Amino acid sequence: MQRKSFSNMQCPIARSLERVGEWWSILILRDAFYGLTRFDEFQKSLEIAPNMLTRRLNALVEEGLLERHLYCEKPPRHEYLLTQRGRDFRPVLLALLAWGNKHFAPEGESVMLVDADTGARVEPVLYDGASGKPISVQHVMRAGPAAGESIRQRVARKTVK
Repeated sequence: MQRKSFSNMQCPIARSLERVGEWWSILILRDAFYGLTRFDEFQKSLEIAPNMLTRRLNALVEEGLLERHLYCEKPPRHEYLLTQRGRDFRPVLLALLAWGNKHFAPEGESVMLVDADTGARVEPVLYDGASGKPISVQHVMRAGPAAGESIRQRVARKTVK
């Protein structure tokens, strides 16, 4: 069955899911942030079938989250490096990390975010870049200047706090 494409939807969340919504893609990006770059490294880490890994890496390259670089000519071997678009995905991964630790780690945290210099625990929080204040339930989504009617109707509903 062909899955629905979100690429033509106006919603930025749907458009983002079009690029990274497949779970292997997010795990590949996670491993890229851990410093993995080569096909065999991703395959070993993820225990993923080679054909699936090839498809996911190609998709991430096509979407501009990874760049493919030749590191060996004979035989041809490539490494996959995060692009700026890929590096900009890091806060999303950190939010998933915090959410997963809070709700899905009954045995305790297996990965924590810490300050590299001090080792002190860090809690990811979203902040407003203009005011410096944390994003809270007081901040709601509203239609932007490019919003179509369906977006305007969706965000006009009461936001759950």
